[in-house]
Amino acid sequence: MLDLASVRRVPIAGAIALLALSGALCAQQPESQAGAKTVKTANGNEVQTRANGSPRDLRVASSGMEIHHALSGGRRVILERADHSRIVADGGGGGYVQHSFVFRGHEFTHRTYLFHGVAYDRFYRRYTYRGIHFDIYAPVRYYPAAFYTWLSNPWAESAAYPWGWTGNRWYANYGFYFAPYPAYSSPSLWLTDYLLSSTLAAAYQAQVDAGLPAAAHSNAGSPILSQEAKQLLSEEVLRQIALEKSEARTTAQNAEPDPHASGIDRLAADGVHHIFVAGGDLDLVDDGGQECLISGGDVLQVIEAPASNAAVVNLVVLASKGGPECNTGSTVSVSLRDLQDMQNHMRETLDLGLADLDSHQGQGNLPAEPSSARAVPTPAAFVANAPPRDSNAAAAISARSQEADKAEQETLAQLAALNQANVPAPPTISPGQTVEEVTAAFGPPTRVVDLGTKKIYVYDSIRVTFTGDKVTDVQ
Repeated sequence: MLDLASVRRVPIAGAIALLALSGALCAQQPESQAGAKTVKTANGNEVQTRANGSPRDLRVASSGMEIHHALSGGRRVILERADHSRIVADGGGGGYVQHSFVFRGHEFTHRTYLFHGVAYDRFYRRYTYRGIHFDIYAPVRYYPAAFYTWLSNPWAESAAYPWGWTGNRWYANYGFYFAPYPAYSSPSLWLTDYLLSSTLAAAYQAQVDAGLPAAAHSNAGSPILSQEAKQLLSEEVLRQIALEKSEARTTAQNAEPDPHASGIDRLAADGVHHIFVAGGDLDLVDDGGQECLISGGDVLQVIEAPASNAAVVNLVVLASKGGPECNTGSTVSVSLRDLQDMQNHMRETLDLGLADLDSHQGQGNLPAEPSSARAVPTPAAFVANAPPRDSNAAAAISARSQEADKAEQETLAQLAALNQANVPAPPTISPGQTVEEVTAAFGPPTRVVDLGTKKIYVYDSIRVTFTGDKVTDVQ
């Protein structure tokens, strides 16, 4: 059985470094990209390369393992089995191991995450929409209704909150992009900054752990992430709070929340232009046909509901960080599954924010909750049946990384040999070839020496003698 206390003991300061993994390095195939091609090697593996020839995706035929190289330079390895168990390995030893279990006839999945050397648990309900299997985040606890009501209303007075980020490297790195509110007039604004700061801190830590260089930016001028975009995001936070309040009401009646009611199918088609915060790196194709990157902390907005048979949703990029990232204002198509991952990331992060706000209410200038909101959270019903943390997760993640290294070495060697075999042999000249055959292979000569019955065609490095229009000598 899951130890709920251990889940609740994730340190709030450490939680800032635990949040981007569920949405990181998603291996969505961009819809189209000029110059990209797919090659099958002798061992049956498939390699998809970018226009510049660098590998983007590799599928290992023997195991079904998928390896994705993001534009950011990071790598994600995914091995999914028929029983819905899954192992995901990211750079720097991070990733997760997933196992399924059944509660009240519904399938759940338990992921044991490993990030920056810390193991923690997340749970998801599984559901199917448009023939696609989705895992939707399932909170392990719900708060009393009065707590959600408190979160949904403004505070009587604005509160300046001492986040304590000064001197943190992630904050210095992303100061060009993000700045917190100077004071908070409502819980939703505080949670908005919690969501953004936690995501950016995790994105920075993931870069460090994977050995990737942090991009250098100037922090001069106003942050890229505008106040208008943050206001839209704070409104989305309120919608997320209302969603969890509804689920809390359902669980209080000893029933399971309907995943379709809180899944991406409703969010993509309820007529609301929802806002999403990317949880990690995602390779997309913009409306100009160029492959581009979305990274942790970027903000996107749904433009319109997808067509009834579409597996993607069009979103506009409200804020990105520049460089190889999709331009602010560009339109990108995001798969339903990747959009669900973004939604999961936001709910997971906001749940940590709720716990932090609950534990710090009445401190650091934050208003105190009403007494009716201070009841102990109620564990979700599935918690009693949830399996324990996978103690072998770190070893399994490490093993998949090593298998991926070997598979890539073998496959890329075969790809290089295949490319070499397809390189045409350089043209040659043999006695007896005609003038037409030689010029077809080498082009016109730089000079022709006409000796009557003999002609000498002079090229940069060779001289070809023709007698009666046939090659008789090559020098």
